[in-house]
Amino acid sequence: MTRYNFDKALLGSNATLKELLHALDCAAEFRIILVVDAERRLVGTVTDGDVRRALLRGIGMDAPVSQILNDHPVTLPPTASHAQQKQRMLEAGVRQIVLVDEGRRVIGITTLDSLSTDYNHPNKVFLMAGGLGSRLMPLTEATPKPMLPVGGKPILQTIIENFINEGFSDFHLAVNYHADVIKDFFGDGEKFDCRITYVEEKKRMGTAGALSLISEKPKEPMIVMNGDLLTRVRFHNILDFHNNHDTLATMAVREYNFQVPFGVVKLEHTEIARIMEKPVQHFFVNAGIYVVSPEALSFIPQDTFYDMPSLFDDLQKAGFKNIAFPLQEYWIDIGRKEQLEQANDEYDRVFIN
Repeated sequence: MTRYNFDKALLGSNATLKELLHALDCAAEFRIILVVDAERRLVGTVTDGDVRRALLRGIGMDAPVSQILNDHPVTLPPTASHAQQKQRMLEAGVRQIVLVDEGRRVIGITTLDSLSTDYNHPNKVFLMAGGLGSRLMPLTEATPKPMLPVGGKPILQTIIENFINEGFSDFHLAVNYHADVIKDFFGDGEKFDCRITYVEEKKRMGTAGALSLISEKPKEPMIVMNGDLLTRVRFHNILDFHNNHDTLATMAVREYNFQVPFGVVKLEHTEIARIMEKPVQHFFVNAGIYVVSPEALSFIPQDTFYDMPSLFDDLQKAGFKNIAFPLQEYWIDIGRKEQLEQANDEYDRVFIN
């Protein structure tokens, strides 16, 4: 990962944000894109977090990358030792450093992960897999929704494998409905080369209530995710985004557009000020993926139904800011038969590389 095979992390300054997101996905091991000129001289850098913040500001996907790049990136000469590179990254609070020659031509990239002997994330992953799946009856009569097959394997297996591929290995599964089906299939996680602990809900606990049942409290921010959705988002990007902001809770959101099927009339008292014909309304909606810091868990009541939006509300009331992470990647919430069929139709194209 150091100084070689970094061409896929290079991008011209005339590229768009859409092209940038694709490049970030292709160069996921670096978690950064280097914007260069025709002579491979470094113009600036862009991270996934830079793109997400731009999207929240309303910058469109067709905007040039030059609008959001960092033109003062952290660099070192290629002669710098690994110890010097690591020290400089820790001092600057970054996870990557660009190696450039005297003419600012890019020689390589070093990441903090590449200098570590342990590539695994210490962060726990909490997957909510206890729902009834009533809208998918009779398919869920004897099978919990997260175990329904998509692409020839259970939804939950794809979710766990995607996390494992990114270096996550410590999973907590909240189970209730037909819990034995999930436990019999995954066991303790050994056959998937991970550790799985089960949190058994004796009653409906909501999307956050089950977090109060964790016996071993996390020391690092924890990723929490619904067990009935599939996505191609890089989970380490959400984690990095959370860690780079002063927040206790981050919510992944998706843009949802709704066209009003009528002409909308804007009034000033009784006078018609403006008529908008079938306007499109833009919203950000909850995508069912969260990052929660350990301090936030103290806000969750014990043995009580408690939803994740309630946690975000209570944190905000207590004076803590909540952060939104906008998704642009593939995402589908499998709640109905039509979505199950769609996920099966799209699985090979999206998840089989």
